[in-house]
Amino acid sequence: MSSVKLGESLVQPTKILCVGRNYLEHIQELNNAIPDQMVVFSKPPSSITTQLQSFHQEPLHYEGEICFLVSEGRLSAVGVGLDLTKRELQSRLKSKGLPWERAKAFDGSALFSRFIPLEGLKIEQLEIELFINCVRVQKGSVTQMMYPPQTIVDELSTFTTLCDGDIIMTGTPQGVGEVHPSDVFLARLKEADKTLIEIEWVAH
Repeated sequence: MSSVKLGESLVQPTKILCVGRNYLEHIQELNNAIPDQMVVFSKPPSSITTQLQSFHQEPLHYEGEICFLVSEGRLSAVGVGLDLTKRELQSRLKSKGLPWERAKAFDGSALFSRFIPLEGLKIEQLEIELFINCVRVQKGSVTQMMYPPQTIVDELSTFTTLCDGDIIMTGTPQGVGEVHPSDVFLARLKEADKTLIEIEWVAH
């Protein structure tokens, strides 16, 4: 499963570019330093799945994110996603000053809703809500981002080619935590008070 849905079409990204530490409250909850410049890491297409795992060599943590599809070097569509993380491994790697890919880029570490065209939407009014077992655990909006979507595109374009179908994950708001078996996740993408996308995953 290395593709995502845009309408009724399947889109295959060449890469998934992820922004870390883009919400101040999330930085604080993990006791991380506020970065001097944008934190970027990537996931390969093989990380895409439709199955929400709670364990992959160790317990996994969820991070709900607003996600964008790229076309002709520009943001063209939007959806929501989960960035699954091996938090214990990530902490060990970070403490040694080593890259985090082993904690972020494993098979099954990226889940996405369908994507919808951005045409007619106001990016600055987009927000994500994530519920687990009917309890809201995350809520974040574009206006809270340290680096808004267009700034992310501009920065990424300085060092990598954005290919059609590539996905940008814009970072997670506060409220991350561990995935437990049988947890029911409900993610919503909203524009102001209007729900644009709703998707449910059940953890295995």
